[in-house]
Amino acid sequence: QVQLVESGGGLVEPGGSLRLSCVASGFPFGRYAMSWVRQSPGEGVEWITSINSAGTSTKDAASVRGRFTISRDNAQNTLYLQMDSLNPDDAAVYYCAQCLLDAWTCDRPQDYVRPGQGTQVTVSS
Repeated sequence: QVQLVESGGGLVEPGGSLRLSCVASGFPFGRYAMSWVRQSPGEGVEWITSINSAGTSTKDAASVRGRFTISRDNAQNTLYLQMDSLNPDDAAVYYCAQCLLDAWTCDRPQDYVRPGQGTQVTVSS
């Protein structure tokens, strides 16, 4: 059973940074590409970034490119999202997701599994 537990969210001022973590269990983490997605109140789920199983290649949405960095530690079964230069538009619940195919086909809800509760990010002064 795939389990993903996100943490690290909180309240940050515009321009600030946060680092999110996602601890995985129930599957061979190092064999799967992973993604981060987010959802704001009243909005649909937005894919933001993916990483391949080895952690050597990434793919980013234009909205976060140059500000957010996805990474992973396969020895620790953990996925990370470093978020810099945060702005109010980044406020959302952030989820990690297990890609069902690969990192290049993991940006639609049908492409991934998202079983966690997410972690809330609030950007406000």
